Amino acid sequence: MLSVDVEKLYPAAKTLVKARAASRIHAKDATLYDFSPEAQACASDYMGWVDLATSPLCDMDAIQAFADEVVEAGLDTILLIGQGGSTQAPMTITKYNKHDSTRVKFRTLDSDSPVRVREMLTICDPHRTLVIISSKSGGTIEPRMLLEAVRASFEKELGEHVVKHLVAITDPGSDLDRQAREEGWRAVFSGEPTVGGRFSALSVFGLVPAALTGIDMEAFMAHAREAEEACSEDAIDNPAINLAAFLYDNYLKGRNKFSFLTPKRGRVLGLWIEQLVAESLGKNGEGILPNIEIDSLLLTEDPGDRSIIMYQTQTDLWDERRNFEMSLAYIDPAIPRLNYRIDTVEELAEHFVMWEYAIAMCGYLMGVCPFDQPDVASAKAEVLDILKNGQPEPDFTEVFTTDVDMGRVEVSFAPMFEGCEDLHEALYALLSSIQPGDFFALNAFLPFTGEGRREAIEQIRHGVAESFGCVSCLEVGPRYLHSTGQLQKGGPNMGVFLILSADELKDISLPEGASAPSLGELAKAQAAGDLVTLVKRGRRCVHLHLPDNSGVTLRQLAQVIDDVIADILTDRALAEAAAMAEDEELAEATVVVEAAEASETAVEAEFAEASQDADAEAVAAEVAATEGEASEA
Repeated sequence: MLSVDVEKLYPAAKTLVKARAASRIHAKDATLYDFSPEAQACASDYMGWVDLATSPLCDMDAIQAFADEVVEAGLDTILLIGQGGSTQAPMTITKYNKHDSTRVKFRTLDSDSPVRVREMLTICDPHRTLVIISSKSGGTIEPRMLLEAVRASFEKELGEHVVKHLVAITDPGSDLDRQAREEGWRAVFSGEPTVGGRFSALSVFGLVPAALTGIDMEAFMAHAREAEEACSEDAIDNPAINLAAFLYDNYLKGRNKFSFLTPKRGRVLGLWIEQLVAESLGKNGEGILPNIEIDSLLLTEDPGDRSIIMYQTQTDLWDERRNFEMSLAYIDPAIPRLNYRIDTVEELAEHFVMWEYAIAMCGYLMGVCPFDQPDVASAKAEVLDILKNGQPEPDFTEVFTTDVDMGRVEVSFAPMFEGCEDLHEALYALLSSIQPGDFFALNAFLPFTGEGRREAIEQIRHGVAESFGCVSCLEVGPRYLHSTGQLQKGGPNMGVFLILSADELKDISLPEGASAPSLGELAKAQAAGDLVTLVKRGRRCVHLHLPDNSGVTLRQLAQVIDDVIADILTDRALAEAAAMAEDEELAEATVVVEAAEASETAVEAEFAEASQDADAEAVAAEVAATEGEASEA
């Protein structure tokens, strides 16, 4: 059962108990969010998730029977295509169970990078692969385009039989639902319209992948039911209330970020939490930023702007566990912390429920609706406009490297950086704008596989974090557009954004009539649309479109950014030295002036004393003369 090390009782816990927030959420009482008519109306439409454990909206036996039938048919690879909430929970469940299951190989495709798509197509045998496209609306552009690419490839070997390798998970009546039924796909699973994507872990969107992976569904749902019972009680020891109060009260103290720490296996849970928290709370100028996969050595001193959520979990190697334990020893104990533990994949269900209830409560406390995502929709509209009307012109282009011709980089930036004429100036202006309490986000529409790519991107991220003492986030496009993208645009203006995209060395064309001519063009449009939306929100942002996405090019970029950081730090050091010298000169001048003033004061005092003495002598002489005259008389 859920357990947590709670150092103290946070005041907001009493507020939540008094408001009966937990029981009202469980009762689907939308009036909890009556701080605005819009929030209450939205809540009334999207609270179907609160009792999925005790009242499942799907046939569990049918899901299990389908999973068993797929395995018996010899389909031993599952390729899940989706985006955002449709894939985050399945990735968490299946990757956490990866080392414990030999039932099927589970792959997730939520990237429109041609490199990533070709990798998936290479390792997936069409004859032995079941393709699941998961989309609540059925119209999200990334899954639709990815399906087009994968289906075109599979049809070369499977022909008309490809439909028996396709499964749809979508809300009833969607375009995807109609297409799958008309074409006779292997299966169609209907979602629940009242359950939003990021709250759908215990719906068909999470349960079908879980069953295919071979998870004990009865045990999984039993853990979920226990958590639902505990998290719906108006009690101080409610684990969801404790979590919500921890996040909210630290938020009020300026700790509007939290670092998520866990051994390797548990990091995928952090990505699910990242979307849930950022997309639910990052709006109306409010928000709490999750910081995933951070270096604990950056927390040796309390920066004052974050707390820590830590998960102990299974580790596959002794030294992995020991390394994690050692990393924790360096963390400043002054940083508030919550500690959790997960020992089995089935226990994940408890934490899905706890976090969903906690974030719904945080929305109530913060006065934001946790169930909508207005800025995600705005970014989607900008992408569609770019695909229709063409790419915006960059502010300038320049040769990427001078020694070797590696093409030109296109540079676009927010109006606040107007006047920058080269790459160095643009990056200098962007990074030097980082202030205490800000965060840096590297929004990368790039593949993360291949030699040197990941290392170069991490070099940039960690270099910024270490140099400026700020939270640094690596956001994978287009995934983050459906996750932290909401907070980046709708939350507090505390982000500094570097958007990266690149020309594809070998692009993948899409069928005629598709929304984009190719996957590479889609990714570029998404990066450009992200910049446009951030600019409209007054954010500090720069978009670099690189000539290619090779590891060599990314390492070159990392070096450029390292040089920019070095220049910023040098200039700041010189400015500080000049300021100190000026202060010292001012202090010396002050001493001289004070000494002169003291000397002048002493002279004046001496003169005054002498004058007083002279006056006294004159008076005495006058008195003596008067007395002499009197004696003579």
